[in-house]
Amino acid sequence: MIEFALVFGAGLLAGMMNALAGAGSFVTIPAMILVGVPAVQANASSTVALLPGSLTSAWIYRDGLGPIGAVPIRLLLFVTLIGGMLGGFLLISTSTFIFDAILPWLLLLALLVLIFGRHLGLRLRRHGHIGPTAILVAQFFLGAYGGYFGGGVGLMMMASWTLLDNRDIKSLNAPRTFLVSAANAMAVLTFVFAGAIYWPETLVMLFASIIGGYLGAQLGRRARPEVVRTGTIVLTAFITLAFFIRAYGPGTFKFG
Repeated sequence: MIEFALVFGAGLLAGMMNALAGAGSFVTIPAMILVGVPAVQANASSTVALLPGSLTSAWIYRDGLGPIGAVPIRLLLFVTLIGGMLGGFLLISTSTFIFDAILPWLLLLALLVLIFGRHLGLRLRRHGHIGPTAILVAQFFLGAYGGYFGGGVGLMMMASWTLLDNRDIKSLNAPRTFLVSAANAMAVLTFVFAGAIYWPETLVMLFASIIGGYLGAQLGRRARPEVVRTGTIVLTAFITLAFFIRAYGPGTFKFG
């Protein structure tokens, strides 16, 4: 019961974080690992648990879907689905030993994107402009990253899109949410068919994340954005540090 209470609390907090500022997987993956789920399966189960909230957001944003520059949304969806499937396959093909070693670095990458990603696209646009083909190639690899881990992938997508499309970045929220959900959905199908999901923990977390998403949306109407962002960054930085200590601290495995 204590383990399920921990999983439920993590799902609740993650749902609120995703509704407010993102980075919910920073909470759900550690919680799954704490209750004994191996790291690879913890990542897969976390993706399943958080998918319904992501799909709900995509449905709410559906009226804002449209092309990115000259690239049709259907073409972006196609390459994202293929990439998401590849990422999911790569995850379940990764040994727990290797994933334990690279997980801190994935968390660090996601943390850096969370901190700097908001302005990344605008800064990149000052130094260049890329064409539709490059966007599709980038979208494929981002879809694969989304299926494999996914932390910060939405911000990465918008950063690349701003090199092709000079629309207000807020208008990119709809395609971002839709395509991140697509990558996750393909990965989830891969995880389910591979039997990589710990269903009891996942279902508890899924239910809690839906409640958390609702509560987070209500809180987001009242909370100051800078407070939410700062709190999210502090929490994710602490979790990232904890995973570096877990992977590379005294008494743990090291390469070589």
